[in-house]
Amino acid sequence: MNKKEKVDYVIKQLEILYPEIPVPLDHKDPYTLLIAVLLSAQCTDERVNKITPILFKKADNPYKMVELSVEEIRAIIKPCGLSPRKSKSIYDLSHIIINQHNGLVPADLEMLEKLPGVGHKTASVVMSQSFGVPSFPVDTHIHRLMYRWGFTTGKNVVQTEKDAKRLFPKNLWNKLHLQIIFYGREYSPARGVKKDIDFITMKIGRRSAIKNYK
Repeated sequence: MNKKEKVDYVIKQLEILYPEIPVPLDHKDPYTLLIAVLLSAQCTDERVNKITPILFKKADNPYKMVELSVEEIRAIIKPCGLSPRKSKSIYDLSHIIINQHNGLVPADLEMLEKLPGVGHKTASVVMSQSFGVPSFPVDTHIHRLMYRWGFTTGKNVVQTEKDAKRLFPKNLWNKLHLQIIFYGREYSPARGVKKDIDFITMKIGRRSAIKNYK
């Protein structure tokens, strides 16, 4: 298969596996998604989804969030890890959203990236899932699979995102990036991957990636 045929194969197989994709992080609006994604750094979605209902019961918008102290936020989100930094970011970005954006999460990538604790990936997730803007946020699963499938050099996530956007049709980005994440979790984990499970990589992957498969 040439690269285009491999890309088409991936798109087809992922659509068969995941015709409907739920958003992994529970939320009700752009603000609660922003907070959930921020909390998900170095934390599982499952754990985030256990913590956010507790946090959002106290504060599910920036106005209520700034009524809490950083320490109160930290005590709630502690199980998600990196709580000193995350709690301060949540408090500070809530103030900025109130003071600079009339209490609304900005639907602008650059403005989102300027918020405390919000990097390019977090901003891209919000743009994609809350505002429907075509985006391709790259997490560890996507970075790993794009390399295993021979679609990127694996040099860094910036290059991986560029390659993904170049190879995949723009109208598929928002759904496809989630499909790849789900496939990575279920079929092609970082360790302990099996050749009889990870069928896409076995079909199109680089030899160096599959030589250690069991």
